[in-house]
Amino acid sequence: MTSENHATVKADSAALVMSPTGSTSQAAPFSPSTSKPIQELPDELIQAGWSKCWSKRENRPYYFNRFTNQSLWEMPVLGQHDVIVSSGFRVEIPVTPTTPTIPISPSTPGVKPWVNTTDDKQGQTSVPAPAPVYWDLDVQTNAVIRERAPADHLPPHPEIELQRAQLTTKLRQHYHELCSQREGIEPPRESFNRWLLERKVVDKGLDPLLPSECDPVISTSMFREIMNDIPIRLSRIKYKEEARKLLFKYAEAAKKMIDSRNATPESRKVVKWNVEDTMNWLRRDHSASKEDYMDRLEHLRKQCGPHVASVAKDSVEGICSKIYHISAEYVRRIRQTHLTLLKECNISVDGAEPTAVQDRLVYCYPVRLSIPSPPQPRVELHFENDVACLRYKGEMVKVNRGHFSKLELLYRYSCIDDTRFEKFLSRVWCLIKRYQVMFGSGVNEGSGLQGALPVPVFEALNKQFGVTFECFASPLNCYFKQFCSAFPDTDGFFGSRGPFLSFSPASGSFEANPPFCEEFMDAMVTHLEDLLERSSEPLSFIIFVPEWRDPPTPALTRMEASRFRRHQMMVPAFEHEYRSGSQHICKREEIYYKSVHGTAVIFLQNNAGFSKWEPTTERIQEFLAAYKVSGRSLPSPGPSSTSTGDKDSKPVQEQTMFKCLHPDMH
Repeated sequence: MTSENHATVKADSAALVMSPTGSTSQAAPFSPSTSKPIQELPDELIQAGWSKCWSKRENRPYYFNRFTNQSLWEMPVLGQHDVIVSSGFRVEIPVTPTTPTIPISPSTPGVKPWVNTTDDKQGQTSVPAPAPVYWDLDVQTNAVIRERAPADHLPPHPEIELQRAQLTTKLRQHYHELCSQREGIEPPRESFNRWLLERKVVDKGLDPLLPSECDPVISTSMFREIMNDIPIRLSRIKYKEEARKLLFKYAEAAKKMIDSRNATPESRKVVKWNVEDTMNWLRRDHSASKEDYMDRLEHLRKQCGPHVASVAKDSVEGICSKIYHISAEYVRRIRQTHLTLLKECNISVDGAEPTAVQDRLVYCYPVRLSIPSPPQPRVELHFENDVACLRYKGEMVKVNRGHFSKLELLYRYSCIDDTRFEKFLSRVWCLIKRYQVMFGSGVNEGSGLQGALPVPVFEALNKQFGVTFECFASPLNCYFKQFCSAFPDTDGFFGSRGPFLSFSPASGSFEANPPFCEEFMDAMVTHLEDLLERSSEPLSFIIFVPEWRDPPTPALTRMEASRFRRHQMMVPAFEHEYRSGSQHICKREEIYYKSVHGTAVIFLQNNAGFSKWEPTTERIQEFLAAYKVSGRSLPSPGPSSTSTGDKDSKPVQEQTMFKCLHPDMH
């Protein structure tokens, strides 16, 4: 940047004077030395020392900070710079520990260090149709936290992520074999994924994905779902003949199980009598309707279910325990390999001095790692039509061009240790591989784990209720650039503030659309109420959970009884939509789908939050108008609701899991 530019910047910044209220005013009425009109910046940025100027050389605007002498082409990101004052209480923003650099224009040759080695020539000459955008990364945060030290997670590396992927796949295979060999059933759909979520609520282990230090060892989620499919899985029924066949199969399976297990004489007697009665009814009554068969099945389940469950209990607990202990052993192997890799790179894990942290309020900023990142191996990138393909050691991950560009933007906004993008591709590979492994390899499996609200709903949340932050998202599905997610080690480079259950904001307006796992939602409610109880600053959470009433989930019951509940509404099934968790790779026409169950929307706010973002009738009407299906012909997520059981799988609840994560996972 030329000295002429800097002179302009300093002249402009010298004219800015902080008023006692924290706003800015012009000390003198002279005009800035530029022929281009400069748009005003948000008050927060002005108070942090930023001003917007014009570069005559580049013929474009840039941003200059009078406190740090830093210059940027892109609008500065709150959470990475200086000091501000907000709404009566002091809020500071930590200085980013990087040396000021001359900004590089995105159009400057050489800004991206990777080479598209196999990009097809036809794609270079054709101009693709503009893809719709499912995010708004320009929204600045109003979320305030206490400054926190860098996290001590081990930095990601493709070699470690590849080992984790292989062992997690192997663990899934163990789970499949145990269910088949011990109980004669397929693993309940998505139950392994929900097990990962539920375990992270209680896990004190060191691996970001696999559990290794949980109490209790037996997962209530996995146990409940397996038991629900014993003696057979009850599928969704459409026709009379299917209902008749299902009733017959259940009776046979119940009798076989009670005969082959160590059951009490009373259990054998009850099951045998009810099965024989059902068989006699099936033989003599050929005019029964579908409803008659389903009523008979429900009666048989009530009579035989408790006895079948009692003989299967020990075996199912054995499955849960076995999977957990194998997982703990895999975590030990992964961590040992990771520590060895860091040691070979002369990176110390234990000897680092703890970073000094001031006791001050700051705008939220992405997770930082205290352990330096090791050198990254080469990851190959090529494009196949509209899909970016990243390969490491023969393992390919894919993401569409739009989301690849989004990850590039998030990385530029959030990453502070790789200004030349030398580690970008390897970190993208690790990020996508992590979520790919978490979801599983089945058709449509896991796509609901990070589904999201439609874009118009996010726009309404931001406009009507000041929402600027997602409590459960990922770099792949986030709408805002500030969000919590399951994996701080891989996601922090792309803007994640870490798992929500470890995130403690003092103020701000938040959207929470958690993974639809009972234990996880219950932990979320505990955390929300604790945050609202502790803070006297404006704090607001708008929560989206399934309208499950048969029976209601503990999380829904607790929120409805909460003293912080300010408003509640229900959006009916099939009258609203969600964005697929596979939006980063699925076809454009498959991104939106109808919700097959109602969604409860609950506003939890403290007094200050209610005063600032009150859910008035007018605001609610605007919000609901944005939530309605916009006339598209939308599919329903059938693969997510093809089996029956408890709230995790039965049609009366019609389970679909929309957002994670973190998990947050948590």
